[in-house]
Formats: sequence, structure tokens, C-alpha cells
Amino acid sequence: MEYTLATMNDLPAIKALLARYHKDTISQEDIAGGFVTTKLSDQQFEDLIVNRKGVTLAKDENGTVKAFALAAGWDYWMQVPIMKRMTEVLPDMPFEGTALDETNTYQYGPVCVDVSVRGTGVFEGIFKASLKQFEDQYPVMVTFINQINGRSYAAHTKKAHMTEIGTFDFNNNHYWMMAIKTR
Repeated sequence: MEYTLATMNDLPAIKALLARYHKDTISQEDIAGGFVTTKLSDQQFEDLIVNRKGVTLAKDENGTVKAFALAAGWDYWMQVPIMKRMTEVLPDMPFEGTALDETNTYQYGPVCVDVSVRGTGVFEGIFKASLKQFEDQYPVMVTFINQINGRSYAAHTKKAHMTEIGTFDFNNNHYWMMAIKTR
């Protein structure tokens, strides 16, 4: 598996993977395997890919996109309402004795891994590649996980070794806030 930054040529494959596993379009039989909730416009994806270098991909030997992970600083994510909510509660959730805010953290996620490569180490690989992308800019990466998405919580705590630092609510949903040092 090759881990690389996305280019605009990868956008159709990213969007297809997102559509397959988004909570609004995922099949009922696939929902227990995990889902994503973030929606971005083509313009938002272009900014994230071109300007932010915030889309990490896992591609198989044929160049097929099998997974993606999104990440960026808060200046990018403030356009997404749930991310704005995260910045409001972040200062109330210290991590390893450090007060967190918009200057010493960035938001990672969603991450989406095709069912055909789950359990093969692709999640761990794309997580590490995405984490490395921002290690020189931020000391801590944070993310949120919907509390009904147990597969994602297990992956992030057991495979990615993230720490739950608190919970918050948004739009009648309950979320875990997770953090990890970038180095």
C-alpha cells in the first residue's frame, strides 16, 4: 500500500469512497462496520487538497484509492459547524496536562477505509501518514467520534492509541473527543 497526499485527480475516487461510507448514504448492512459524517463541497476539497495538503490517501498496487484521511488547522475547519463546536469545548479538555486550543491542535478526520482492506493495517498506515503530515506544525492532533460508531472508537483507541479526553453534544448527537501527540 502506498501512502501519499491527494491531488485533484484523486477527487472522484475520494468522493466515491465518501459516498459509499457516509451516514446518509451507507447501506444498512454496512453501517455496523463504521461510517463518516463530514460533507465537503468540491471547493472545500480543492482547498484541503491544494492549499492545505490535508488529504492523505492509501492506494493499492493498481493506484486505486482504498482509504483517505482528512486533516487541517482550525482556520480551515471553522466553516463546518461541528468543528466550530469542538473549538468551543476544546479548552475544557486538557490532554496530558496541556491546555488545548486552536493554536496547539489541529483536526483530523474523517478517515475512511474501504471494507476490502480493513484488518490489513491500512487504517494504522494512513493514520500514521496523516499524523506525520502535521507533526512540525502542531503538537497535538484531535478528532471526534460519534458515540454510536463503536468500530471507529475501537480503531482509534486500540490501533491508533488515541486518548479520550472528553465528550460533547452537537445536533442531538453525542461525541467522544480524542487526542494524541503528533511526535
